[in-house]
Amino acid sequence: MLDAFNISATGLQSQQTQVETIANNLSNVNTDGYKKSKVIFQDIVSKQLGINTNGLINQASNNTGIGSSANLINKIFTGGDPKATDRPLDIFIQGSGFLEVVMPDGRYGYTRVGNLNVDENGVLTNSDGFSLSSLVQIPPDAQDIVIDSEGTVSVSVSGETDLVPVGQLELSTFLNESGLSSLGGGIYLPSLKSGDPSYGQPGEIGFGTLQQGFIESSNVNLVEELTSLMSAQRGYELNARVVQAADDMLSIINTLRR
Repeated sequence: MLDAFNISATGLQSQQTQVETIANNLSNVNTDGYKKSKVIFQDIVSKQLGINTNGLINQASNNTGIGSSANLINKIFTGGDPKATDRPLDIFIQGSGFLEVVMPDGRYGYTRVGNLNVDENGVLTNSDGFSLSSLVQIPPDAQDIVIDSEGTVSVSVSGETDLVPVGQLELSTFLNESGLSSLGGGIYLPSLKSGDPSYGQPGEIGFGTLQQGFIESSNVNLVEELTSLMSAQRGYELNARVVQAADDMLSIINTLRR
């Protein structure tokens, strides 16, 4: 009987984690470049040794389930829809790939949020002011900035009739994107699970292309998240009912008389 309390408690905790994850997804439905999270559940099994009728030990004769747990919370890196901004420094990565940025502590971060800016030195940065590792520098007399689908950055300057190339953007990919560690603000760090980054130019095999004047929207699907939320709520209620049923049975036992 006491096992019912413990098992239901693990179910309640798992469903609470699910609800919190869905709530975070819904709160970021309008966050540019946000990647939704998904809870991966697993069952908890207590493996005990049993003795069969012949007196021999059988390890599989008494496997007792003891609940469930939220094993992992993975990021889902499916692409979001492009959102037009008509801003020349906004780029949308269509397909696989991340922009690599250099953070203040010297580490490299990776992002798909392509709303770029130009700092006081003319270097392209992300919205947080982290410079792109490709170190593309925009000249101070640049009038127009053009970023083509293959990542070539060109500008128009006075006295020149043709566009002048000033740099090349690169993309990074990972064998296991779900293994990336989220730092917040759309920045991810590599881990042992994700592996080291591979580099290439946009448009090469295995790398996406760039689209200027667009930004990637969140990949959160409202219908899917609301459906999952209702399912998690029902799961929570069912586990709570098991706790109530076990409590009622114990109450009956405690009131038994000879």
